[in-house]
Amino acid sequence: CLVGSEMCIRDSVERELMLLKVKASGAQRAEVKRVADIFRGQIIDVTASTYAIQLSGTTEKLDAFINALSESVVLEVVRTGVTGLSRGEKVLAL
Repeated sequence: CLVGSEMCIRDSVERELMLLKVKASGAQRAEVKRVADIFRGQIIDVTASTYAIQLSGTTEKLDAFINALSESVVLEVVRTGVTGLSRGEKVLAL
């Protein structure tokens, strides 16, 4: 269950947002795009040598995406942390 509430994982939808800046030049460019497509990431900024990628999903999915890329490719990573919403009609009251 989430701290401070009665919401358990099975009763909620949880997601995290991650933005990455990665090296993308030469042969790397196509490989990074292929991996981003597999994980349903979106390339949101392009330069001659970098991509900025947006990805959302479970913490495990985001971790798997980073692991699928070579360490030498990743330049920057920022993550929101997990946010969640209860399923169905149940709501969290203030």
